[in-house]
Order: sequence, then structure tokens, then C-alpha cells
Amino acid sequence: MSAPAWSPLPNGVFTGIHWQAPGAIDGEDPYLIWAEANGFAGYHCQQHQHMPKWLPIVIELSPTADVPALVAASSTSWLQIPRVYLNVPGLRFCSARVKRRFFDKLRSDAHLRGLIQRFELGLPAGHHTHALVDPSTPTSQPTVPPGLLNGKVMGLIDGGLALVNEQFLNPVGLARVKHFWRQDDAVNCNVPGNHPHHRIPLDPARAGPTPHDMGYGHELSAARIDAAMMVFSRHGHVDEAALYEHLQLRDLSSPVNHGTHVMGQACGTGNLLHPLDDDASRCDMIAVQLDWSNVLDTSGGAMNVSVLDGLLYILVRCAPSAQMVVNISWGTLAGPHDGSSVLEAAMDQLIALYGGRLHITVPAGNAYQSRTHANATLGPGETVALHWRVQPDDRTESYLEIWLPDGAQGVQIGITPPGHTQALPTMAMGLGGVWTNADGAPLCGLIYPTTTALGSQGTCALLAIAPTFSRDASTATTLPGVWTVTITNTGTAATLFDAYIERDDVAIGQNTGARQSTLEDQRYDTSGNIGAFVDHADNPTPIRRSGTFNSLSTGQHTVSVGGTRAQHAAPGGHFARYSPRRPDPDAGRPQRPGVKKVPETLAPCDDNPALWGVLGAGSLSGSVVRLAGTSTSAPLRAREILNGL
Repeated sequence: MSAPAWSPLPNGVFTGIHWQAPGAIDGEDPYLIWAEANGFAGYHCQQHQHMPKWLPIVIELSPTADVPALVAASSTSWLQIPRVYLNVPGLRFCSARVKRRFFDKLRSDAHLRGLIQRFELGLPAGHHTHALVDPSTPTSQPTVPPGLLNGKVMGLIDGGLALVNEQFLNPVGLARVKHFWRQDDAVNCNVPGNHPHHRIPLDPARAGPTPHDMGYGHELSAARIDAAMMVFSRHGHVDEAALYEHLQLRDLSSPVNHGTHVMGQACGTGNLLHPLDDDASRCDMIAVQLDWSNVLDTSGGAMNVSVLDGLLYILVRCAPSAQMVVNISWGTLAGPHDGSSVLEAAMDQLIALYGGRLHITVPAGNAYQSRTHANATLGPGETVALHWRVQPDDRTESYLEIWLPDGAQGVQIGITPPGHTQALPTMAMGLGGVWTNADGAPLCGLIYPTTTALGSQGTCALLAIAPTFSRDASTATTLPGVWTVTITNTGTAATLFDAYIERDDVAIGQNTGARQSTLEDQRYDTSGNIGAFVDHADNPTPIRRSGTFNSLSTGQHTVSVGGTRAQHAAPGGHFARYSPRRPDPDAGRPQRPGVKKVPETLAPCDDNPALWGVLGAGSLSGSVVRLAGTSTSAPLRAREILNGL
């Protein structure tokens, strides 16, 4: 077998950027570079065919810029920003949809380039690649939506929200959900790894109109929800199944939905055995149902755009006197973990701008035992080998991010694919390349810039791997098995690194073909003995549970929530096995500056060591289901915060 070799990064088919040119990858989003390298194949595009018409991105502006300045410096023919972003003075973050002309202007227009500090790619699939309805223009003014809410308001951003479950009605049977925005435009959406057989466009007469200030999706007001309940009521009871079918919320035909369970923990009325009567059980609610394309794409490819848009939707529908708590029980595994991702920085600024009226709760994550994180210090001349097990029959791409601190010099990365005895040539910082099959389709790519748009400190090298299986013969697939990743310090000073495998599991009740990859090391303790579920300083394995953390939860002002067991007897049995712990059992291990490994607070998510999860609301009124995860802990903390306002 001949030695594998890197091929150069191509010219961007959408951006027009020659990614192999010196410095071209620096400061950019490596996921955009990989998407262009393989012709957006991870988003169901054939190689260099059927390119997206628009790309969704999330933008951080320069310290002296704001959204109106960006709107004034651009044209809706190549950059479109939802009008909602004009409603928050001083905000330096926004989502946008862009055409190729945007990238041309960035290269030629110094004023525009000076306004934009960085941007990240969203999920270029489905309607996210289409133009917005009525985007911002230079003459646009902030518009106040009808029905502003006062007092205490609970905001939920999730999927599968059963808005007419009796848990979320007031004592006279009217909806407590005063505003409901679903971000999708079809009953079945195109998502990575899951080709739908058909797409049924949503009917605005049933699903509601497109909200003027968002430019996509469908909105239901409390009046529309109440009117629909009246139509589908028989003898004083709502036929919820028929109502959801009418509203084209077919996901709610499933008895279990993540968002409904979370919403019940945050502001439900409890059950017959444990009724709840507090401010949270009576407050008004604003619910944002995430587009199913990013609910199913658990890697979080669209999370930045969708969550930021959802936050703005909630905030501008609250009066200046409102006290708002927003729960986002979602997350990913890769990222800087120091609060410097674009979305985390945006959430921090929003909390600051609202001056104590906004609280955001997020789960700490469920991957503590998943072997998706490595950390090690490299002395001069030292090498660490990571053994990355990529699963067979994985119909989605797999990603590994390697993060280095500021000042890291001389760190080289080598890759040996499964079944090969020779490695691809080692790669130094500032370079990138793809390994292709005989037809020229990329099987893996390594993008290793000197700086990255994914965070503001240090840099990130992205190793992206094609699916290992596909039912589509035109999709390039690569080899399952162990990919050996060597990280070598050729410099004269010690440095350290963190490596994070991105989340790649399957959402509840779905079949996307995703399979989570893991790291392997014989020294990692998988015995299951007492003490085997935490890291020990004397164990030399680079695979570390500590530092495995939801990458949406490491901001400075958001509240991250870890998970505990309501009942426990054994020493150390207080924590849910899958949750990060407080305090950190491996606190003495060197870390990159600002990395967050410990949740701010804790709340129950398991009943006891033998009975994982907690009971909560099912999709239909009166039903109770059990779900585990810190997604349950976060809304409980949100409830406490709202009750204490």
C-alpha cells in the first residue's frame, strides 16, 4: 500500500477563497473550510453541485461597531440580517445569511472588513440556505412586536414542545405560552445522515405566519393557540393529538419529547403525587422550537444561529419591566471551553446589556464517561498519540478539535488512517490539506490555522472525517477503525493541548445514522470499580473525564448546571455518573487559560444509582415519562431562579 499523502485545499466553491494560499485559513472557521473542501457533502450536496444559495452564519462585530452599522455598510442582495437584531442597542452579535458577494466584499472593502471581527458557519441545510423574508435595510427601524410580556417570564429553547399540555395552561384552561416560534418550514427536514422521503411545507394558516422580525419559521400567538384549542375541544377536553396534527406539530405524536420534559421541569405544575404551586407554575412563557435539522444534527452545526435567533425572539417580546429566565437544555462537546465561542460571547453580552433582568441556564453535559476529551502537557521533543475509534456504519461526519494556547510554537500533528502503516505527512501550524480517494473526493481533512474564529484564545486544529457508510453510492466514505493522531512538540518550550471529539449521537426517537466516536487507551480505567468513574492524577492516560463539558456552558455570565442523584448512600455517589463534578476531582492538572471544567451549581437529574433520570411531562396531558441527563438539571435551576426574582 502506497504512503498516504495530503492534497492541497481547493478554491472555495462558494466563498471564492483560495484556501491553500498562505494565511488564508488563519482567523477563519475551519468547518467552513472543510465544507468547501468536500463540496458541502456533509449537508447532502453532491461534489461541487447544488451549492447552497445562501450560507447561514453568526457574526461578532468589532468593539466599536453595531448591527445598524453593518446593515448600512451592506446590501440585502448579499447579506441579510433579521430585523430583530435592530431592537437591542449596542449588540455586537447577529445572525445573517450571505451570498458569495459577501466574501468578495470582505476582501475588497476595508470598511466592511473593519466592522466584522469574526464569523462562524451555521448549518447550511434546508431553508437556512434561502433568503430571509423582509430582512434589515439601512432605513429599517426597530419594531415592537405585539403582546409584550411583563413580570416573570420563562423562555424555553428546545425541540418537541407540547404547548397545550395541561402542565402549561392557566387555571381557566388558556395557554401560558404567549409566543411560540417554530424555526422549521417543513414537517420533515433535510438533515445530515438522514434523507427524508418527502418534505411537507408548513401551511401558514395552520402553523402560523412567518414572524416579521425573524424572517423565517412560523409563529403562534396565545390568541391563535387558544382559538385552536376551542376548535378541537370536546366536552371540555382538548383533543391534543388532533390539535397537534392540525398545527403540523407531528413530532408531538411521540409520547416522549425532550423539550416537553424540560419545559415541565422548568415551569410545569407537577403531577398528582407531587403537585407544584409556585411562580414558575403560573408564569407566562415564550417557547422557541428549534428547527429539526439542528435537533437531529447533534453535533450542533446550526446551534449558534438557531439559539441566538431564539434568544432575540424571546427578549424582544418582553417589556422593559420583565424579568426573564431562559433555559437552553442543549449542547455540544467540542469548542474552546473558555467562553470565547461566538454564541457564548453573545449570550454574555446580552446578559450584560439587560442589566440583571436576564438569566440563562444551560446543562453542564452528559459525556463525563464518553472518552471524548484528552489533555496533556508536551515538553520539548515529546509526542502524545491519541487513538480515535471511528465507528463502522456511521452515516455522518466525525470531528476532532485540537486546541492549543496562545504562544504554542512548533506543535506538529500527524494522522495515520486505519489499515495504514505509514502516516500522512505531519502538518505544522498555518497549513491544511485533504486526503482523498481515487476520485478526488476528500476522506478526511486537517485544517490547522494560527488563529481561529471558533475562539479568541490560542488556536484550533480541526480533523474532519467523512462518513464510514452511506446508502448513496455517490457519497465518499472512509475507513472505520482507529485513526492515530500524534501531537509532537518540536519547539523549545513546554505547551499543552486539549482534544475534543464532537458530539455525534442520535436524538430521542430518531434514526440519523450517527454513531459516536471515542478515544481509546489501555491505561484509561474502564473497570467499573469504586473510584473508576473519576480521573486520578497518578494515571498517565491523556483521556480525561475532567474537562468534558457542554461547550455552550462555559460563558462568564450563563449558569451551568451539573447533575446529582436525589438519593444516594455510597461515598462519592452524590453525582450522576455522566455529569461533570463540583469540585473537580482532577483540579491540579494544567489547563489552558480560562478553561471551564466545573458547573456553577447542581440539581438532581437521577433518582438514585439504580434508577437514572427523573419523572416529568410526556407529550400528552397526564402522561409521565422518565428522562436522564443534565438537560433536566438546568430547568430545575431555571425554576429556582425565576421563583427567587
